[in-house]
Amino acid sequence: MSGVGKGVATSSIALLLQSRGFKVSPIKIDPYLNVDAGTMNPTEHGEVFVLRSGLETDQDMGSYERFLGADLGSENYMTGGMVYKSVIDRERALGYGGKCVEPVPHIPEEVIRRIEAAGERDKSDITIIEIGGTLGEYQSVMFIEAARTLKIENPNDVLFVLVSYLPIPGKLGEMKTKPTQYAVRTMNSYGVQPDIIIARAEVPLDKKRKEKIAESSGVRVEQVISAPDVDSVYDVPLNFEKDNIVETLMHLLKLKPKKAEPALTSWKSFVRRVHHTQGEVKIAMVGKYFATGDFVLADSYLSVIEALKYAAYKAGKKPVIDWVTADDFEGKHAAKNLMALKKYDGIIVPGGFGARGIEGKLAVIKHARTHKIPYFGLCYGMQLMVVEYARNVLGLKGANTVEIDPKVKHPLIDIMPDQKQKLVEGDYGGSMRLGAYPAYLKEHTIARAAYNAEMVHERHRHRYEVNPAYIKALTDAGLVFSGISPDEKLMEIAELPKSKHPFFLGTQFHPEFLARPLTSHPLFDAFIKASAKKKK
Repeated sequence: MSGVGKGVATSSIALLLQSRGFKVSPIKIDPYLNVDAGTMNPTEHGEVFVLRSGLETDQDMGSYERFLGADLGSENYMTGGMVYKSVIDRERALGYGGKCVEPVPHIPEEVIRRIEAAGERDKSDITIIEIGGTLGEYQSVMFIEAARTLKIENPNDVLFVLVSYLPIPGKLGEMKTKPTQYAVRTMNSYGVQPDIIIARAEVPLDKKRKEKIAESSGVRVEQVISAPDVDSVYDVPLNFEKDNIVETLMHLLKLKPKKAEPALTSWKSFVRRVHHTQGEVKIAMVGKYFATGDFVLADSYLSVIEALKYAAYKAGKKPVIDWVTADDFEGKHAAKNLMALKKYDGIIVPGGFGARGIEGKLAVIKHARTHKIPYFGLCYGMQLMVVEYARNVLGLKGANTVEIDPKVKHPLIDIMPDQKQKLVEGDYGGSMRLGAYPAYLKEHTIARAAYNAEMVHERHRHRYEVNPAYIKALTDAGLVFSGISPDEKLMEIAELPKSKHPFFLGTQFHPEFLARPLTSHPLFDAFIKASAKKKK
């Protein structure tokens, strides 16, 4: 089912195989008909993760990059929309030579072509393919058919891993294996038999449950892997190690490790830091993509959360992150809620789109600036930081972003020139400024000190930018643009000097996309360091 942990399981298996010396290429297949993840609502689908190439993808691609410590290419991601569009475009160009083009075999053939292309690009020893969604869904049929075909063509080279949840109904208090048994039968109905079953549950599986699953599913007991809930997803690879998942995989694939000992020393050291912190640092995450019905979906800002964690663990602190809805800082309770922010050591406003909650975010930014609370703005969070500064320091009443008010008197944030025609034409999908771009860093700034570099390359996802017409007025008023594009047209980082504020900085790009467990991001490090200092 959705959210059961397929992405973390895939990432963990990839890491463990990498630790044995194998070159691993993970691929995510999303069956939906969107051509990419860029047009989907974060509260329905979770975060949109941007690759170096600029492709907007599912958040699992971020998990793969973080666990493997590697940049992945566009070939490592596909959606149903991409696949169907490719087949239709090929048919329109007579690429099938006049044949009748059908869902089977032509859709599975295109899926297999993409899988093989990704493996060839990465020169991988092993390709790990995660099929998203839930068994039994109509939209997944073509992709499971492609996997089945791969198995037929390469019987000794292809394995199937099923990730299934074992519930413990509260009133019963007993772990139930029947849903997993039915999941295996559903898989069998597609002509596929799992080789390994990863059994997700609140607690570790006991011997009896493993035996029951093995007996009913046609696998050996050692091919049932226990995957209990853990405090940190970074424990998952080490838990899989306890159940010898990689040894089982290598045995089934008739492979020998390329390294005598698993190279997991750095990973284990990181996990120890996760569990052994000295004190905590409390961060308020002010956004609007939290609510999904009566529940909170932290996945909307998954990369930001993980980036904060890495920096906090590096500093020896336990990160305590509270989701604060921007709407709380508008209306009659705004003043009271703003004063409640004093309990936080730092405030972060992540990226987003649209008008809802904007005035609340601006109120929070002003509060952080005037009360010297460390503030970190990401993309929209940087743009609103500039708007707030223009309103309350420059005195430009009504200053705003054109995204919110197209007829605003003072358009501090304006649409990028090359984007205007795209919006007129309704070209929204995959048309923003996307992917990695360079930026020069000014000397004697917080950004330059954090990176300790003259130039950086960071990933973007935006249509709007700081209006060049206001840059001189802003800089004259004390705002420093410490990161600038090579052509000096785009303001990439804005900050206040340390003499005025301990940490008041925003980035037009998304630094969270490059934060990794073993290599935390320098700007997040600087933000957490400033937040910890405030606490002290």
